[in-house]
Amino acid sequence: MSGFTLHFSRWGAVATIVISVASVIFALPNVIPLKTYESLPSWAQLPRMPLGLDLRGGTHLLYQIDTAQLKKDWLQSIQTESRRSLSEARIAHAGVVIAGNQVRVNLRDPANTETALTKLKTLAQPLSSSLLTGSGGDSGMDLAVQSTQPGVITLEPTQAGIQRRIENAISRSIEVIRRRVDPQGTTEATIQAQGGSTGKDRILIQVPGLAPDEVKSRVGTTAKLTFQLVDSSISAEEARESGVPPDSQLLPDQERPGQFVLVHKEVIVSGDDLVNAYAGYDNRAGGIGERAVDFEFNSRGASAFARVTRENIGRPFAIILDGKVISAPVIRSEIPGGRGQITGNFGVEETNRLALLLRSGALPAALSIIEERSVGPTLGADSIEAGSIAAAVGFVAVSLFMIAGYGLFGVFSVIALGVNIAIIMACLSLFHATLTMPGIAGIVLTMGVAVDANVLIYERIREELRTGRGMISAIEAGFDRAYATIIDSHLTALLAALILYAFGSGTVKGFAVTLSFGIVSSLFTAITLTRLMVSTWLRQTRPTALHI
Repeated sequence: MSGFTLHFSRWGAVATIVISVASVIFALPNVIPLKTYESLPSWAQLPRMPLGLDLRGGTHLLYQIDTAQLKKDWLQSIQTESRRSLSEARIAHAGVVIAGNQVRVNLRDPANTETALTKLKTLAQPLSSSLLTGSGGDSGMDLAVQSTQPGVITLEPTQAGIQRRIENAISRSIEVIRRRVDPQGTTEATIQAQGGSTGKDRILIQVPGLAPDEVKSRVGTTAKLTFQLVDSSISAEEARESGVPPDSQLLPDQERPGQFVLVHKEVIVSGDDLVNAYAGYDNRAGGIGERAVDFEFNSRGASAFARVTRENIGRPFAIILDGKVISAPVIRSEIPGGRGQITGNFGVEETNRLALLLRSGALPAALSIIEERSVGPTLGADSIEAGSIAAAVGFVAVSLFMIAGYGLFGVFSVIALGVNIAIIMACLSLFHATLTMPGIAGIVLTMGVAVDANVLIYERIREELRTGRGMISAIEAGFDRAYATIIDSHLTALLAALILYAFGSGTVKGFAVTLSFGIVSSLFTAITLTRLMVSTWLRQTRPTALHI
């Protein structure tokens, strides 16, 4: 008998017991009533599992991307790039203007038409073959660049080019929204593209546990950050009275309601070059204690930021968020290193939200809500009750089968199964992973996987006993020889669960998460914990015969 018990050192037994007891303790907050949990002192309120939309209720929103604004922004970008290309080629022009759905270039010298045409065609990008059908003229490119008459060149987005722009914007928007709504990746939010009358131009968002207003505050802000020089040639009041210069624009001043700031249209540095943003405090003299948002640029943004601040010392530099000037400090010296700070009259929540929005990136276009629903907690309570009944029935059925088939060893398996479920719940709580209805299905499936390992061990013990082995030898052989098979079957199931998590979304991920936790924990309970219980039973009772 000592040969079997030596497989468990004192520290190994203690570790197994500690893990089992700790799992039960961390699982308890999920099974006690919510009112009882909330009445506990704060130090005793261990984390609970976050529940999914189908269990807890939450927010369902359907957004549509502003394709008109997207096209307008693209035309403005084409206008800027056209001016830059002509300037690089030293081709004089009388104006580069937006006319309807195209950008029109008027050259000073019609003799430069072919040269300018060749230069401007480099702005067009090739399209993938899937977008070429029915795109018309210049079908292989996203821009149709042509000369309508000597000295006049037009650049017009093709239909296929617009379609690709929308698809890219939807794809980028989904990633940005996911980083805003589910920054830790554990909320099990559903965020996916949906089709509309003009193709996939809608985004479905389902977030468990968050109120609609909170979701809308995170998603509804475009968070388009730009850095532009202030135009000091005339005051904002003079510009409003006598007209805004062609290369400048008037933007509202967020710090001074009702006031405006005149800024140059050229964007020196954009939020696309931000790599990080976080809440901090104003580090200027006299600003200690005031909330601020610190940011960092990538190498490209840092280089441009340093160059602009070096060349424009003494000039105000506007920080613009979604078309509003949130700060316009005067450049005192060159700012190297790519670090800066946005200051203002920010509260704690506003500072944290702004940092999150900037860190997650800007939406490529504005989004508008076309459908809004709230999933009430009543429906979630019904789902929880149904899932709990299913899990309880499954547990009882598996327990009766194991006890009827293996007697006392079946009881050991039932105890191990209970600890297994406690480990799953503890892991969901500690990792803040969301439990959904498919997640409950994963727990029920885990019950079968967990006892399957015990069945393999017990059947192996029976075979060893039939061959004439002694009781202790048969038990040792049963655990040792079934070990490799159990490991293989569990690793195969775990691999399938990980693939589901990697390539699935929403409810599929919820199922994969609980199944993965369950498979790993069943290795511990079916082999280690069960073995400890059998070992302890043998040591304490020293039976003369084994009935299994």
